[in-house]
Amino acid sequence: GLDPAHIYVGMMRIVNSVGDGHTYVRFPKECDDFPLAVSRFGNDYRVVFASPDFAKAIGTRVVAIEGVPIDRVHELIFPLTPQDETSQYREALVPPWMTIGMLLHGLDITPESTKARFKLRDDRGAEFTVDLHSGPARPPQWAYAKSPLFREHPGEPFWYTWLPDARAIYCNWRSYKNLRENSRGLFDLAEKQHPDKLIIDLRQNAGGDYFVGLAQMVTRVRNLADINQKGHLFVLIGPFTFSAAMANAAHFRQKTAATLVGLPIGEKPNSYAEVRRVALPNSHLTLSYSVRYYKFVETGENMIRPDREIETTWEDFKSGRDPVLEWVLKQRP
Repeated sequence: GLDPAHIYVGMMRIVNSVGDGHTYVRFPKECDDFPLAVSRFGNDYRVVFASPDFAKAIGTRVVAIEGVPIDRVHELIFPLTPQDETSQYREALVPPWMTIGMLLHGLDITPESTKARFKLRDDRGAEFTVDLHSGPARPPQWAYAKSPLFREHPGEPFWYTWLPDARAIYCNWRSYKNLRENSRGLFDLAEKQHPDKLIIDLRQNAGGDYFVGLAQMVTRVRNLADINQKGHLFVLIGPFTFSAAMANAAHFRQKTAATLVGLPIGEKPNSYAEVRRVALPNSHLTLSYSVRYYKFVETGENMIRPDREIETTWEDFKSGRDPVLEWVLKQRP
């Protein structure tokens, strides 16, 4: 007798009790998303982008959804996250899920999946509400004044650029798609410029085939004698550095002189992975599940922490600053 939203949330409760981030019920294609996005900065939940129709919401704090205080919304969503992954990963999932209509309705936060009333507060303390209807947030307007480098070229799986003032190559590695071909130009550029630093950004990389990453990136970088030294090689990581990207981050630490910078990786390095999928016969939801245990850390805690931990504040975000990259660029080889 449940509607699709409550069926989905019920399935989430069961599947996420398995515990690993690779085992989950995928959001349906027809899932109702509201045209804005939320991120957490300290204790505040901020609207980081929205459709032009809701431009006044950009940058505001979220106070409540349909009268439910935002801290309570967090409490309701958090148990649906993978229960055996790190708290960093689980906490990172909560804010983006706050704008998924199916989830909010399945948790009885909203009376239906396609509508929600958000109560917001601006920096002057004035509160107001916006009535949202599900739909795409494209083209969205962002809260930052200028796009930071790592958000440039959205949708490109792998790109890089020469930063002459710092004599550094910055590489944004988001995907493993065509990695061999896509990375060829990176190493050509390194051979041409002889950079003082190579910066590999894995903060937006959700995974792929770690054997490919090991062969095409980690091993090839290790063989760059001038780069594979402390103070010359940096790998940027965060909560959403996931699956194969997490594995390759561990490889960079183990096999190269890389300094890891950013926030702790959300996925546990010793856990189940290698995904299979199946369509459930009655709900028609797609279940992803892991089939093999991998171990990437031999001793110590089951977690990959950066050598230098740096958090992005709201002031950083709205000014378009990336304090992680800024810290790297300031380091003297």
